[in-house]
Parts: sequence; C-alpha cells; structure tokens
Amino acid sequence: MKRSFTKAICLLFTLCGLTLQVMAQAGKGTISGKVVDATNGTPVDYATISVYKPGAKSPFNGISSDIRGDFKVDNVPDGSYKVTVEFLGYQRTAIEQVIVKGGSAVLGVIKLYPSQTTLKGVTITGNAPVIQNKIDKIVYNAENDLTSQGGVATDILKKVPQVTVDIDGNVQLLGSSGVRFLINGKPSTIFGSSIADALQSIPASQIKSVEVISSPGAKYDAAGTAGIINIILKKNNIYGLNGNVNLSAGTRRNNGSINLSAKKGNFGISTFLSGNNQFNTKGLNGTNRTSFFADTTNNLLQNGDSRINRNGIRTGLSIDWDINKKNNVSASVGYDAFNSDNSNSTNQQTRTFKGSTLTDDLSSLLNGNNHFNERSVDLTLAYKKTFERPDEELNIEANAGLGRSTSAFTQQESLIYSDRPFSGLNSNNHGVDNEVEVKLDYTYPVNDDFIIESGAKTTFNSIAGNTLVNSLDNSSQQFIPSPTQSNSLDYKRDIVAAYLSGTYKLFNYLDVKSGLRYERTISNASYSQVGKINIAPYNTFAPSLVIARNFKNKNSLKLSYSYRIERPDYEDLNPFLDLSDPRNASMGNPNLKPEIGNNFELGFNKNYEKGGNLNISIFYRHNGQDIKSFATFYPSYVVGDSTYKNLTLNTRLNIGQEIREGISISGSIPFGSKLTVRPNMFIANQTIVNKYSGGPNINGFRARMNLNASYEFNSDFSAELFGNYNSPENNIQGKRPAFFLYNLALRKMIFNRKGSIGFTATNPFNEYVKQESTIYADNSTRTSYRQVPFRSFGLTFTYKFGGLDFKKDKDNSTDNQPSFPTDNGN
Repeated sequence: MKRSFTKAICLLFTLCGLTLQVMAQAGKGTISGKVVDATNGTPVDYATISVYKPGAKSPFNGISSDIRGDFKVDNVPDGSYKVTVEFLGYQRTAIEQVIVKGGSAVLGVIKLYPSQTTLKGVTITGNAPVIQNKIDKIVYNAENDLTSQGGVATDILKKVPQVTVDIDGNVQLLGSSGVRFLINGKPSTIFGSSIADALQSIPASQIKSVEVISSPGAKYDAAGTAGIINIILKKNNIYGLNGNVNLSAGTRRNNGSINLSAKKGNFGISTFLSGNNQFNTKGLNGTNRTSFFADTTNNLLQNGDSRINRNGIRTGLSIDWDINKKNNVSASVGYDAFNSDNSNSTNQQTRTFKGSTLTDDLSSLLNGNNHFNERSVDLTLAYKKTFERPDEELNIEANAGLGRSTSAFTQQESLIYSDRPFSGLNSNNHGVDNEVEVKLDYTYPVNDDFIIESGAKTTFNSIAGNTLVNSLDNSSQQFIPSPTQSNSLDYKRDIVAAYLSGTYKLFNYLDVKSGLRYERTISNASYSQVGKINIAPYNTFAPSLVIARNFKNKNSLKLSYSYRIERPDYEDLNPFLDLSDPRNASMGNPNLKPEIGNNFELGFNKNYEKGGNLNISIFYRHNGQDIKSFATFYPSYVVGDSTYKNLTLNTRLNIGQEIREGISISGSIPFGSKLTVRPNMFIANQTIVNKYSGGPNINGFRARMNLNASYEFNSDFSAELFGNYNSPENNIQGKRPAFFLYNLALRKMIFNRKGSIGFTATNPFNEYVKQESTIYADNSTRTSYRQVPFRSFGLTFTYKFGGLDFKKDKDNSTDNQPSFPTDNGN
C-alpha cells in the first residue's frame, strides 16, 4: 500500500506539472537562454545569471541555470539591460544592451570558456572545480587529482564523495555494495566477472571525471540498490588535432596511455590506447578456525603467502558526424583485455579432539595456482535529432557488449614431509557473456519551464559457461574427470523497460523532476547439475522524485527519493561448487530473489565567493530481501564420490532487511590562494534484520573519512597529501576490518605547461597493511588475517599537444544566435 502511494504521488507530480506551468505570469517580461561549456557543448547548471540596470554596479534581478543549462529571469520590465553569466572555473561572460520589448528577450546559447586562457596557437586550458554538486549527481573531476596520477580507477574512487573502497578494491556507495557501474553512460561487459578487477584495469590517466548518482531518475535503469557510478573517459570534442600521452612507472604498478582526436568541419574522430601492469606482489595470510560438535572439537590452522600479477589493455575508436545542424550520428568500438595470475602456498595443521584427548593431528601443504583472462568488445551506434523548438530532442542508440573469459585453477595437498599429493583438483572454465540493448529517448519542452522526457529500452543478456573439473586419483597420481563436480550453464535474461518523467518549476522557485519507470524481467537458467531453474518473470515499478530549491547566492537545497532493484547475477544463482580451497568453498543459490531498495536523501549545497563549497546530505536507505553472503560449517560434505572434511561453505542468501541512516559531508575549503583542503566523510548507523535464521540482528555505526590537501608553490609546481580511513563494518556473521591509507604527490609543469612530471608515494612508511577479521557461524568461529603489500613509489610523465581551431563552417554551426562580446572579469 505504501509503495503504491509513493508511485502515485510521483506520477501525479509529473502529470500535474504541465497544468501548473501553463499558468504563465502576467505583466512583466523575461530574459531567457542556455549556458553551455564552450569546449564540449555540455550544459552548465547552477551558473549565475545577473541582470543589471544601465550604469548599476549591483544586479537587480537574477537566477541560476537548471540541469539543462537553461534559465529564465522573470519580472523584467521593458528596457535595456546588461546580463552577466558566471560559474566557478569559467570566464565571466557579459552581454551588453539586452533589449526587453514586448515581453521577452531570448539570448540563445551562451558559451562559457574555462578560466585560464593562453592565446598562443589559440589554445585554452582551465581547471574546473574538483567537486561539483549538481541537482541529480556529484561530479568528481579527476583530471585535477595529483595523488591518483599513475594509479587506476580504484585510486580515484577513494576520493569521491559518498564512495567507499576497501583494500581489495570493492566499492560501496553510501555504505551499500549494490552499485551499478557505467562507462560514458553505458553498460560495459568489462564489469561482468569482477568489478574490482575491472576497475584496476582502467588507468587513472584515462578518466576525465566520475559521476555519483545516488538517487537516479526514471531515465536510468532501476538496477543498483545503492545507485549509479558513471566513469567518464577523456575525449576531446574540440576542433583541430589534439592528443596527450601519459606514462607512469612505479614499484608496484606501471601505466601508459595515449589519446588522439581530430575534428574538422562536421566530422570528428578519436582513439585511445592504454595499458597497465601490477608486479608480482607477495601477500601473507592465515586462518584459525575452531568448530564444535557434541564432545568433538576441530581446529584448523593455515599460514601461507600468495603472489599476484595483473595486467590489462584497453583501446577504442569513435567517430562523430554532424550530418547537418539537426542530425548527428556517432559510433564507437572498444576492446578490453584483462589477465590475472595468482599462486599460493599454505601450511595447514588440522587437529581433532574428543573431549580433551587428541585423536587426529595432520600437517599438510596446500599449493595452488589460479589464472583468469577476460576479453570484451563494446560497440555503440547512436543517432541524435534536434528540432526547431529548443531542447526538443530524439535519441536512438544501440549498444552491444561481447565478452569472453577463461579461468583455470590447480591445487594439490600433500603431507608436510612428502612430495606425493594425497588430494588435488584442477579446473578449466570457458565463458561467454553477451549483452545487447536498444533504447529510444525523446525530450519535449512544453514551455520554458516544463520538459517531458520519455523512452523505452530492451536489453538481452546471454551467458554460457562450461566448467570441467578433474580430481586427483590417489593411486595413479593422475587427474581424471569428475562429472559430479563439473558444471555447465546457460543463462538468459531479457528486460523490457519504459519511462516517463517531467522537469518543471513549482510556485516559481522549486525545480522538480519526477518520473516513473517500468521494467519487466524475464529470466531462464539451466545448470547441468540441477537442470532448468524456474524463474518466474516479474514487474518492477520504480518511481523517482527530486525537489530542489536554488538560491541566488549559488546555494541549493535538494530532497530526493528513488526506488531501486538489485537482480541476482548468474554467479549468485549458479549452484556450481568452487573448491579451489578445499577447506573454504563457495556456491551460488538458484533460489535468490531480487533485492529491493527505497532511498531517501536530503542535501544542502553551499558555494562560497572565493571558490569553496560545502555539501551536506542526510540519507535513509532501506533494502528488502537483502542479499548477503552466509557461511556454514560442515564436518563432512559429500560431492559425488568425494568427501570433504571440515568444510566452510559460503553462499548468497536473502537474509532479510538492511537499514542505513546517516550523514555525508564533503567540501572544498581554500585557505588563501595557494592551499585548498577537501574534507570528505560519511557516518551511518547500520541495522541488519536477520529473517533467515531468526537472529541475532546486527546493529552498529560505520564511517569513512578522508582529507585531501593541495598546495600550489607557484603556477608550475604543486603538491598534494591524501589520507583515508574506513572504519570496521558489521556484517551478518562478523565484522569487516578497518582500513587506512595515505599518499602524497608532487607535480612540476614543463614545456610551457604542455607537459608535467610527477612523483607519487603510497603508504611510504608501511610495507604492508594488516587486516584481521572474524566470522561466527553455527558451531564454528573463524579468525583470519592478511598482510597486503601496499607501499609504492612512482614517477609520472604527461604531455599534451595540439590546440583549438575556431574556424568552424557557418553552415554546420549549431549556434543560431549572434556572438556576444565577452567580459573576462575586468
């Protein structure tokens, strides 16, 4: 009943907004226009528009641009005025002699140029604010991040507001792991098998910005109970030939990338190539597990090390063609390849007591090797049409992701003083992950203050895999096929979606965006061990609502709600038993139900005259049918003709509910012209209601805090210091350990600021980060420790070449308005 009421309210806002806006104000006139970034044409929201009377030094009226860059200043009498447009990181633009006569003045498209301008070969460079808070998202501009230079996407995400990254690269948004990742606004098969591994294959030098959308609107897929993180890669849309080279070498990782783009007339082309490698790093680990059954006690001690090597390559090509002023076609192809190798050696001791009597004592050595390789191709074809009416737009887009993966593991266990293994397994897996989506979006501006968006989308996902497992025959010492442990899968999921949303003003001072999205999910799964799984199709109605109040002093207040869903992945559903560690196994659960999220957020954003800003958000998040990993201990577990002793089995379950309420604070504080400090934190109370086993329920606080300080010694030399702390996190059976890191960076601009050299250091005084965790299961307690190598030093080099060419053919210009003179703030 409560959900239906919420959906009805959101739909009512959308449909009734038109009626409210048709009531146009009578009497005085208006000044309207659109503000865009001059270098790439993207809208600039929250730009300040001020209207001055002739000769006046202070404005008498003004407003901020909305999320589309549009603005309309009301209550302007007929007459002549001066209009200024400004925003942080851009030159101030002034338009003289704006004539209001007969009710309105239309300024058309106003282009803002980045602030630092160097007219040498007609090039423009500038720095946007590191953090920008917009009506529907937070934008972290990674290009200005010094301490992440030479790193990967994971290093940048550690600094993004509301985002938490653990020591293994797992990402959470406002404390939840149900994050939907996009690249340039599109899904990618690179995230198919392991998001953490995929993020470590993207060099930081390739990332322009990161968008955090904690309350997505109806236009976005409903997937991801936490929200959406959109990684924007670098791409030039400016005229002429441009490019950049980025190289880094370090004690733990090497990165390299090159970007090239060319645009002339109505045609543009760009390409990139990047790669990285993480050296063969050695980590230490250990486990102490004690289990109890009647009068029998079993103790397992494990101590060992693991060596990991990762490498990846990414490349792509895209074209953009303006057929004419109102029709555009673009296409892109991208290729990703990722490899990882892990070898480990573990000393084990298993002791069994009957009462106080030792009945069994076994010391053994477990050696293992794991290899994983993933390759994916992403294809995009898009068509965009604009119309005579400003902001009316039609977009048709088709995306395809074609993924292939191979994985293999080998493990053998032998007595500590023997070279002859008494047990072992090896496995080979070949997988296919294909996804195709076709979508249509249409935007129709009813009037200056009311815009309707609608669209439809179909997604077809097909996954197949074949895992062949061989077990060691103790007598012949040969590996023979094990049909009971081998597995194949055929998984298909189709999603059909449609949405309707509206953006409008209420009472002339509230910006509202509300909508409703419908999705129907149809899944079919077949596994060789259990046969076909009956998964009933289901419908999802996902309402969303954002109400924002923008103030003339650049401050804003925002209230938002979104309904989200987390569908179980095929790996969560696959009942295949992974025994790469015969003491700690994992298996999927074909009976999982989708996780449901209801997210509420109230945010306040304040911008300061000298460039600082502050963002405070209070949030409440409720997940139903919450999916958690759950561990169960078995003294004896039979798989086919094999019996595994003292096995901990991890699987995914719909535990019950998870509730998080807390506060997120981020900002940028300038101390003079040289020092800037950016604090970033969130604190939340987390409650897990255990409906699976009836308790106990889990309750506790968790926090993420970091601080980034940057100092400019002069215009060519700067330094940055960063520290991050993640508190312990309670989970259903224990606690995830805390995590702390710190790094520093120096950068010197060279070659007339076209290039730079830099130095980075991460945890320079600590070779390892040590973590300890405990899991409590029925009749079993397991304590684990890890020492993860984290210290690293690196050198970076960047170089940019090319410049801007403003010789644009008039027939292809999309700006139908005359050019206005600019005032650079003098």
